[in-house]
Amino acid sequence: MDAFVSNQSTLDAPKSKPETLSALIRGDIDCVFQRDPAARTRWEVMTTYPGVHAILLYRVANALWRRGWRYVPRFLSYIARIWTSIDIHPGATIGSRFFIDHGAGVVIGETAEVGDDVTLYHGVTLGGVSWNRGKRHPTLGDGVVVGAGAKVLGPIEIGKGARVGANSVVIAPVPEYRTVVGIPGKVVRSRKIADEKRVDGIDLNHHLMPDPVAEAVSCLLERIRQLEEQVGVYGCLPGGENPEDECKQCDAVQVCEPVDVALKKSSSAGR
Repeated sequence: MDAFVSNQSTLDAPKSKPETLSALIRGDIDCVFQRDPAARTRWEVMTTYPGVHAILLYRVANALWRRGWRYVPRFLSYIARIWTSIDIHPGATIGSRFFIDHGAGVVIGETAEVGDDVTLYHGVTLGGVSWNRGKRHPTLGDGVVVGAGAKVLGPIEIGKGARVGANSVVIAPVPEYRTVVGIPGKVVRSRKIADEKRVDGIDLNHHLMPDPVAEAVSCLLERIRQLEEQVGVYGCLPGGENPEDECKQCDAVQVCEPVDVALKKSSSAGR
């Protein structure tokens, strides 16, 4: 419990004064070692990680953008896209210790706002849904993890410490410390669990995602089974009156039955 409280305090700590460009770059490089076990040396990270290259060029381009430059920052962003396949608009606002793992296909729009300690995987889009000027891209809170291929669209807010499952399409706000999966994204559960192991308050277990659709289907199947038992009907074909008549000729046995029952029936059918 103490470790959990310590990790949570990393995300809940008050914001310090704005960091210098060099401090931001050091943080972007150092955070790689906390979130990628394949990283070995700083030289390796600086020379072989496309996500780091894109972030470094973004930091320079963003510094120029905030000083009123326009063409040069856009050209640096263009070079970064050609070099790394990562497209970050220089006008986007990105906090400290930002990490893009693998990187290919990541797109971050002009009015996107990204907090500290955020992690994106390849194929992520922080996109807009309007051609109007003004805020049109999402805001990600501190410690957010966005899985591979996910799309977060529109001027919505993803709360601090939230997780977005791979290939999800998120078009509505997500509360803090929640998990969202599916198309469109559905909030499925709270992540404030005391026994979770995290790295500096960041939960990288983005593969441990519940499936709300599968859970709903399982619930419906169980209710159907209970109704069939009450009326004395068994199986998916008419005429089944005994438990052994259950799904003898049904090709969907792997879906409808529990795993152990399905395996037994599949093996007996193959004999």
